[in-house]
Amino acid sequence: MPLPTIEWEGDINGRIRLIDQTLLPTELKFVYCEDLKSIWHAIKTLMVRGAPAIGIAGAMGVVLGIKEIQVKDADTFLKELKHVTTYLGSSRPTAVNLFWGLARMERVAQENKNKSVQEIKEALLQEALKIQNEDKVICRQIGENGADFIKDGSGILTHCNAGGLATADYGTALAVLFKAKEQGKHIKVYADETRPLLQGSRLTAWELMHAGIDVTLICDNMAAHVMKLRKVQCVIVGADRIAANGDTANKIGTYSVSIMAKEHGIPFYVAAPVSTFDLSIKSGNDIPIEERSPEEVTHGFGKRTAPEGVNVFNPAFDVTPAKNITAIITEKGVIKHPSIENIQRLLGKHIHRTT
Repeated sequence: MPLPTIEWEGDINGRIRLIDQTLLPTELKFVYCEDLKSIWHAIKTLMVRGAPAIGIAGAMGVVLGIKEIQVKDADTFLKELKHVTTYLGSSRPTAVNLFWGLARMERVAQENKNKSVQEIKEALLQEALKIQNEDKVICRQIGENGADFIKDGSGILTHCNAGGLATADYGTALAVLFKAKEQGKHIKVYADETRPLLQGSRLTAWELMHAGIDVTLICDNMAAHVMKLRKVQCVIVGADRIAANGDTANKIGTYSVSIMAKEHGIPFYVAAPVSTFDLSIKSGNDIPIEERSPEEVTHGFGKRTAPEGVNVFNPAFDVTPAKNITAIITEKGVIKHPSIENIQRLLGKHIHRTT
């Protein structure tokens, strides 16, 4: 990434600086969040998006929230902290990394409850920064672990955006492609535009072009035709929550891509950090799916494109069943033929459990 997606500026009384991703690719603008409501709004409106980046934003958002807590005893502070994390968790329900980050912040506060409130606050800031720095390492390792699946001369299809903009640094799905390029492999990427908010055309195409990777933008409904023409040899996407059995939630349209890939005998890979696994969810049937505003569908970037009063169904995510996934690429290694047994075999204690 030429610029960091999200950064903390200053000390415990500092602020968050993030790229407003709703304006890309035509405008690169930084937004500064100085209180709890502003970071909640940034997450909700997709100024910051992508599961790992949302996890970082949530953790940093906790630090913004605790600035407003002016109590002196730890027990009262912990109760107020819970209000902060609950509020942040209401911004977006599907990406488990948000709840993972919030739970991790709560755990650190509990571990330091015998200290002064100021010391607890300092510990929370350090934990948020640690989450960000860890993600940078994780993304690089995902790239390392996945690059072997990319052959020289390959065509790769991707859906939505799972690059540096969705993480602290290097991406998940795109990390694999960045690493393949660093290895000297010549690749061609076909990027689905990803309706209705066009993360593929606005963000993925922008990132790949900046990285010097050959990218061709296609409409979502062109993917099957591109596969039939044998222009792509694999599909690689990110994830927002992975159930215990390997069923994977990702941006709406991913499930369709997996079906088309299976029909054409094309490997379908998911790249995601361990923090995206949620063992409390047995299968994809239980993953909560965020539904967003009808205006995202009826008004393409402000211009009405549908009849007044038409009914709209606008889920932000769908679930790809494990049977359609060739492998899940994590920082801990690769899970081929995802299943409860194979996931536990590789990740074991590293798998996140959320409530």
